[in-house]
This record gives sequence, structure tokens and C-alpha cells, in this order.
Amino acid sequence: MTHIDYDQKIPNNVDLKSDKKLQRALEQWQPDYLEWWKAMGPSDFNENEVYLRTAISVERDGWAHFGYVKMPEYRWGIFLEPAESGRSIGFGDHLGKPAWQEVPGEYRNWLRRIIVTQADTEPASVEQQRRLGHSAPSLYDLRNLFQVNVEEGRHLWAMVYLLQCYFGRDGREEAEELLERRSGNADHPRILGTFNEPIIDWLSFFCFTTYTDRDGKFQLLSLAESGFDPLARTCRFMLTEEAHHMFVGQTGLARVIERTCQLMREHPGRVRELGGIPLEVVQKYINFWNSSSNDLFGGEISSNASNFFGAGLKGRANEEKLAVDHRALEGSYAMEVLENGALVRKDVALRNAMNEVLRDEYVSDNEKGIEYFNKVCERHAIDFRFALPHRRFNRRIGMFSEARFDLQGNLIDEAAWNRQVASWLPTEADRAHVQSLMQPCHERGKIAGWIAPPSKGVDGKPFEFEYVRL
Repeated sequence: MTHIDYDQKIPNNVDLKSDKKLQRALEQWQPDYLEWWKAMGPSDFNENEVYLRTAISVERDGWAHFGYVKMPEYRWGIFLEPAESGRSIGFGDHLGKPAWQEVPGEYRNWLRRIIVTQADTEPASVEQQRRLGHSAPSLYDLRNLFQVNVEEGRHLWAMVYLLQCYFGRDGREEAEELLERRSGNADHPRILGTFNEPIIDWLSFFCFTTYTDRDGKFQLLSLAESGFDPLARTCRFMLTEEAHHMFVGQTGLARVIERTCQLMREHPGRVRELGGIPLEVVQKYINFWNSSSNDLFGGEISSNASNFFGAGLKGRANEEKLAVDHRALEGSYAMEVLENGALVRKDVALRNAMNEVLRDEYVSDNEKGIEYFNKVCERHAIDFRFALPHRRFNRRIGMFSEARFDLQGNLIDEAAWNRQVASWLPTEADRAHVQSLMQPCHERGKIAGWIAPPSKGVDGKPFEFEYVRL
């Protein structure tokens, strides 16, 4: 299972050639995927060689092989991690029973829905980011963008393999649909709202990879516990790549903050004038993308979350390691809910609160990132501190989308929201300023003036390395 057959038209580690019907189905899908990539991916750079990391095995010494490759020729190959002998379902009503190697018939529709929703996010993010290469602040950043893009493509392939292998005609139709939806298209949009938001500047990209990819991390952690073993094995390997995407975002934002702090120290009051991004604007972008990404967890009280947990399809993050009741039948979760226009403390059946349990982990992880940003300010003796907006702020999904809340999560009226929203979320003027800075810097060893260089390069290479051959 760990061996990747690179001699096949579709490189894989699942012995695809032994299933001719599945092999033909995936080979028929492949040209459509390549057409989608040419039309909706970073197409203007398809002929350029990029210094990319390719996983050649799931083992520690094989998952990060570096070399120049053109993006359409990127050879991913890993669909599943090796099977764990004797694995059992770790939660829900089927606790302790053997993990499913085939789709359980009674959960077929739920499972397909889970896989399709996750799969849809992969091409969506590539579509959102497709124009960013033209305004990359350095070759290092351009390479990181492309690494994220090709790995999202690999994630799509892994999910399409599950759909085509285990869901027959339905799976093939869903796989085709994944290439037909378009991010931001009014008539045929992507499934989840955040993946229809435009990403036309690098500050948005860094926020997206910090906050939206971190949502992806926790969704994958919960799916890696799934009683449907092929899904669990698919998601475990994705987590390794997701960590890199979050690294790109977290360090990217920190480098923006670093450069702004430098300008504030050297030229007080002239950050905008000198082509920097004010810290308060960075905070507004954080507020926007964090709140949008909070929506991705779903409603605070959810029958779907309860059903998925009870069925053993989607657990808590790191469920297997938790010292808890893995059936979650008797516990409750205390939360503030919106009832009759007021916040009320309420105990909710634990299974119905599984979205909120996962969101708790997400918020805690994000707080660590905020501390990281604040250390940059402290190092420069800048009296500014970033803060994570409350999970109720600016929501479009769940009960809190029905009212207005400030950054601290306090309930406010529409008039108060309108008075203060320009200080909380990016204004048109903020976006125009950021967009005005998005001029390409594609010369080796050079970097745009609104962002600091990284502390180290990729794969031990210096910042001055030719990460993309233009």
C-alpha cells in the first residue's frame, strides 16, 4: 500500500491497475481535471518549473521530496495511508465494531454528503487564488502559493478516488460536478460560503491559509476518526499537507506585521504613505476571515452533527486519544444560545453540540496564533495588540447569524453595528489600499516593500534561491 506506481497514467498507491473499471473511470475523469486546471488554476504559470515538494511515500523519509516540476505534471500518487490491522470504530453507536471497509448502506447518503462537501473545498480554494501569482511579493511566496495549489489538487484526487471507488454511478456524477461548480459563481457556486469569497490580494490569502485552512485541519481531524476506514486513511495524510498551508498563512501574516512594525519605528505615522499595511487593517482582515471560517463548522446546535457522530462517520478531533465517553449519550454542553432576541445559558445534549465542541478546539488554536502576532509587535516595542474576534461576531451560519454582535460577542442592535462596522471589517478604502500594493516582485532575492522576508527558505535553500523559473 505504501508503494506508489508511477508507471501508471494515474500514479497511485492503491493498486489501481487491479480494478480496471475504476481505473477507466478515473482515467476518463483525468482530462476533465486537467482542463479545469488550465481554465481555473494558476494557468498562466503552467509552463514554468516550480521547486515543489512531492510526497513519494507516507513514511517520514519519503513524504517530502523536492525538485523542479511543472504544475500540470505534478505527480501526487498517494490516495490512502496504509491500513491499520484490526481497526475498530472509536465512537458513536457502533463503538468497538470493526471499521467499515465498504460503505454501510444505511449511511450511504450521509457519507457521500460528507465526502462531497469536503472535496468541494479543494478546487474552490484553487479557483479563489488563481490570479495571485501575478502579484506575488517574492519568488519564495510564489512558490508557496503553487505548493498549496498542487496539494489542494492532490486532495481533490484523493476524494474523487473515494467517490468513484465506493459510490458507483453516483460517485462518478459527483466527481464531474466537482469540476463544474465555480467559486463565486452566482448560478453554480461552491457549496460552502467562505469558498465563494474573492481572494484578490495576498493579505486575504495569508488570512485564508491561516483561518480557513485551520478549519480544514479540524474537519480532517474529525474525519480521520471516521468508522469508514478509507475516509479516515485519506484524511490522515492530508493533515500533513494542511499543516504546511497554515504555516504559509501564519508566517505570511507575521511577516506583514513585521514589516509594518519596522515602518512604524523608522517613520512614525507614515505607514500607508510608504506602502505598508497598517496594523488595524491587518486586524480587520483577521476579523473578516476568522468570522467567515467560523461559519464552516455549521450551526451551534445540529442534528446533522449528532447523526454523523452517532453513526460513527465523523468524530471529535483526536477522538481516539480523548479520555471521554466515546458514545456521548449522557453528557451535555453548556452554551449561550440566542432565544427571543437575548442570550440565554443552556445545556445542550452533547451529540447535538458536536460542531461547537470542534469549534472550541479551533478557537483555542487560533488564540495561539494571535499570541504569535503580538510577540512580533512586542519585539519592536509597538503598542498594538491583535485580538481574536468572538465566535458570535459577523456570522452568516447558525443561530448567531440572526442578530448583530460586537467583537467581544456582546449583542448589539443594527444601528450600533452600522456605526462601528467600518472599524471592525475592511472598508472599500482599506481593500483599495491593500490592492494598490499588490505589485509583482519576481526578481530573485527581492521582495515587495509591504512584507518582510522569511527567516529561512524552503528545503534549506536561501531566500535568494530561484524557487520559480520564470
